[in-house]
Amino acid sequence: MSEAVSILVVEDSSFNRLVLKKRLAELGYTGITEAVDGVEGLAAIERGAFDIVLLDLEMPRLDGIGVLEALHAARGAAPPVIVISALTEMEKIVRCIELGAEDYLPKSFDPPLLRARLGAVLEKKRLRDLADQRLAALEAELESARAAQLDLVPRDFAVIAPPGLSLHAAMIPARQVGGDLYDAVRLAPGLLLAGVADVSGKGAPAGLTMARTLGLIRAAAVMLSAGGQVPDPAAILERANDDLSRENESQTFVTVVLAAIDAASGTGRIALAGHEPPFILGNGAARVLTGLSRQPPLGTMEGYPYRSDPLALAPGQALFLFSDGVTEAEDGADGFFGRERLAERLAETADAPPRAVVDTVLEAVAGFAGGAPQADDITVLAVRRG
Repeated sequence: MSEAVSILVVEDSSFNRLVLKKRLAELGYTGITEAVDGVEGLAAIERGAFDIVLLDLEMPRLDGIGVLEALHAARGAAPPVIVISALTEMEKIVRCIELGAEDYLPKSFDPPLLRARLGAVLEKKRLRDLADQRLAALEAELESARAAQLDLVPRDFAVIAPPGLSLHAAMIPARQVGGDLYDAVRLAPGLLLAGVADVSGKGAPAGLTMARTLGLIRAAAVMLSAGGQVPDPAAILERANDDLSRENESQTFVTVVLAAIDAASGTGRIALAGHEPPFILGNGAARVLTGLSRQPPLGTMEGYPYRSDPLALAPGQALFLFSDGVTEAEDGADGFFGRERLAERLAETADAPPRAVVDTVLEAVAGFAGGAPQADDITVLAVRRG
C-alpha cells in the first residue's frame, strides 16, 4: 500500500533529500518526486497529484511559508503538507499550521516518528477523500432530484393558458431541491387554476412535501371539476389540508395562494392559506389585493373550513403570485428586498406581458442580492387577462 503513495519532497539540501528519500524507502514509500525549492515545488504540485508534500522551510527563491501562502491563496485541492523544520523554528511552524500545514517533522528524520507522522496524515487524507467522494455522489443525486422536481411544474404556458389569458412562472430553489412550488392547470376550455405554495423547511424533506402537495392539489382540482363543475379553490385546499395534516409528526406546513379564473369574464375565486397576498397589476400601477380571508397554512389543522374570496381581472390587468423568498431575499448586509421594493418593480412592468413581469422581478432580486447566497426558494407567477 505504501508503494502506491505519491510523495513530493521540497528541500534545497541534496544531502537532506537523500537521507529523507532513504528513510522513506525503508518505510516502503518509493513514489518520490523531488523539488529543490518552493518554485519547483509549486510547479510540481500544479503538474501532478500528490498524496502528501514534505516541505522544507528555509529555501532560496521561495521558502516553505511562501509555498503555503500560495496554496492557501489558491484555495484549491492542495495535497496535505508536512513541514520539515528544526525544533528551534517553532514560531514559523505555528505560522505554517495557520496556513494549512497538517504537521511538522524535525530534520533528524527519526524513522518511527516519520512513520507515525506520515501514517496519521495519510489516514486523514484518505478519510477526506472518502468524504469528498460521498459528497460528490450526494450532490449528483440532489441535482438529479432537482431536475426531477422542476419537471413536475408546468413550463409550456402557451398550451396551459386558455384563450384570453397569458401566463408565465419561474421557480429558483435555494438548494438543489427546494420547497416552493407553482402550478397552472386548464381545468375546462376557459378555466385556469393557478397557484404558488411554500413548504416550511429546505432541502430534500421540503422537496418531497412539495411534490406531495402538488399531487394533492391537482387530484382535488380534477375531482372537484368533474362533470363541468367550477371548483372553488377553498374546497381544493380543504382536501389537500386534511391529507397533509393527518399524522403530521414533523409539523411541516405549506402556505398557499390558489386562484381559479374564468378567461372570458376575468372573474373567479382566490384563497389564501397563510400566504403572502398577491398583487393586481395594470394601468401603470401595482396594488396589493386586500380584503382576502387570512387562514392558516395547510398541514396545521385537520378539518379546517377554508374560505375563498371573489376575484376579478379587468381587461389588461394581471394577477401576480409569489413566495416570500422574493420579499425576504437578503443582500448580505442584513437588508431584505421587501414588499415596497417589489411593488416598485412591479409598477415598472404593470402592463407588460407575464414573462417580462417575471423576468423583471427575478432580475431585481438577483441585483439586490449582489451575489449573496440565496437563503430561500424564489417562486413567481403572473397571469394577465387580454
